[in-house]
Amino acid sequence: MIDTHAHLNDSRYQNPLELIQRASQAGVNKIITVGYHLQSSVESARIAEQNENVFFTAGVHPSDCETLDNSVIAQLIPLLKREKCLAVGEIGLDYHYGKDNKEEQKIAFNKQLEIAGELNLPVVIHSREATQDMLSILSKHAPNLKKGFLMHCYSESAESAREYLKLGAYFAFGGAITFKNAKKEDIIKSIPIDRVVCETDCPYMTPVPYRGQLNEPQRVREVYIKMAEVYGLPLEDFIKIVAKNASRFFCESKLGERL
Repeated sequence: MIDTHAHLNDSRYQNPLELIQRASQAGVNKIITVGYHLQSSVESARIAEQNENVFFTAGVHPSDCETLDNSVIAQLIPLLKREKCLAVGEIGLDYHYGKDNKEEQKIAFNKQLEIAGELNLPVVIHSREATQDMLSILSKHAPNLKKGFLMHCYSESAESAREYLKLGAYFAFGGAITFKNAKKEDIIKSIPIDRVVCETDCPYMTPVPYRGQLNEPQRVREVYIKMAEVYGLPLEDFIKIVAKNASRFFCESKLGERL
């Protein structure tokens, strides 16, 4: 199994190596640790480069969009060129917490999409309550998205998913799908199975039955179990499908041996 979106760089984790070891014991043999501003991207690179089965992404989250100046960009680009960097991200738009800086978010998002195009990298996208602006910007940047984009922690509608699919989207689902009132089955089933991957978004979004505890990569198994149930497949078959999807999206030659 692969956890396609973890934050091993989070300060709540005292020893990321322990999380990696527990994940491995649970059958999670690849982890992608995700940057959300410059410092976390640097830390993600450090963790990935010290652990064989960990990879990373680098980028500036919409919540930190105002930090994306020329100095930060100059430091992000070398990170994005490193061998174990798989994508630009997480980047995007968040109008739930960021209603007052929408224009700044759009500027940072547009700039990072341009960088992804220049470096020929896929993109990991955070989108919350911003569907129309997100679709508009992604459509405009089609030439910069030749390597594709992944809608991280997808929480929008089936109708929106169809629009994203037209642009070449992949979709990641996490622990929220295990919540009692999630009601995401119809949305998940509306997405072709060759376009989905699984994530924890740890330390957030802890799945049932571990809610209330700090999330970690080993618990991505609960997401796989729920997703396999929704698609009506044996767990092992679904794990193989997600492995192929992740390899296809993130570049199999960088991930190494098939997941």
